[in-house]
Amino acid sequence: MATKRDYYEVLGVAKNAAGDEIKKAYRKVAIKYHPDKNPDDPSSEDKFKEAAEAYEVLSDEQKRARYDRHGHQGMGGGGGSPNMEDIFSQFGDIFGGGGGGFESFFGGGRGQQGGRRVRKGSNLRIKLKLDLEEIANGVEKKIKVKRYVACPPCSGTGAKNGTDLKTCGTCNGQGQVKRVVNTMLGQMVSASTCPTCEGEGKVVTSKCDVCHGEGRQLHEEVIPINIPAGVAEGMQLSMNGKGNYPERGGVPGDLLIQIEEEPHELLRRDGNNIMFEQYISFVDAALGSSIEVPTIEGKVKIKVEPGTQPGKILRLRGKGIKDINGYGRGDQLIHLNVWTPKTVSGEERELLEKLRDSRNFVPSPGKNDKGFFEKVKEYFQ
Repeated sequence: MATKRDYYEVLGVAKNAAGDEIKKAYRKVAIKYHPDKNPDDPSSEDKFKEAAEAYEVLSDEQKRARYDRHGHQGMGGGGGSPNMEDIFSQFGDIFGGGGGGFESFFGGGRGQQGGRRVRKGSNLRIKLKLDLEEIANGVEKKIKVKRYVACPPCSGTGAKNGTDLKTCGTCNGQGQVKRVVNTMLGQMVSASTCPTCEGEGKVVTSKCDVCHGEGRQLHEEVIPINIPAGVAEGMQLSMNGKGNYPERGGVPGDLLIQIEEEPHELLRRDGNNIMFEQYISFVDAALGSSIEVPTIEGKVKIKVEPGTQPGKILRLRGKGIKDINGYGRGDQLIHLNVWTPKTVSGEERELLEKLRDSRNFVPSPGKNDKGFFEKVKEYFQ
């Protein structure tokens, strides 16, 4: 599988480029590599799709922010380059309304399959809850969704047996009607969607008995989703073509999966690191001990050295969360707190009184304890 190029490099813009600059750069690249303009260059279509994929991400504030944080892997599983129909169906926003300006520039109309409008179904959005263990290592989830799929008897056409169709007499199957206007500068040709067939090029003569001419049916489906390790709260993954099928043919929309993190009972996430607060007794801190602590992979034993001070941080390498871009794995940081009992028995009080005046149990002056996060900061410096 080929490594994807950086989206900013694809469009030739800086990482701090404004939206208008990104739009202008995309238009320039799209015109340069348009397949109709480069019929003898098979690689032009790949570059054309690559530019469209880059623009789709960088023109959306949320997608761009996610890409800047997590790179290509942060853009989700099950995706890929958009198909040609998807690209051309979005040209109205870039090249001046309905795709007409762009298509007339090349004399084509590929985005409408020979003039016919290509419908795209609506996207489906779901929320997926993941626990810390699933986030740390990645997981495959099977989810049940209800979505519109192409009606099997009519193959999504809406026509009985899928064959009771005829070519539109208004546009002769082109999906567009053209009008010639004489002006001072000469003749100008304008094109608009055919009002009879609504851009499809064909009309139904007899509706399908199953879907009643709609071309689709509501279907419940179990879809497997591969969740990469290291995803975060609010991150959105997408699966192309797993959304709703449009009425009477076209391309399905996408399935958008928004990640929700379920809080762990004991552990807390901080980036790719895991934080844990461990309380130990005064005796264990003074004499040393071996204790068990929870991790995302189960319990492990750690050694508490004699003379451990409150607030000490221990580090378990590689016990954190895998990086979503594949750059290793975080650690688990254990913050040790010394537990002070609120009540003591008479015998315990007597023992503590004997220790009160011992030189070893008198704290050194001027050594105020620092906060946990200050200690973490010092730890990594």
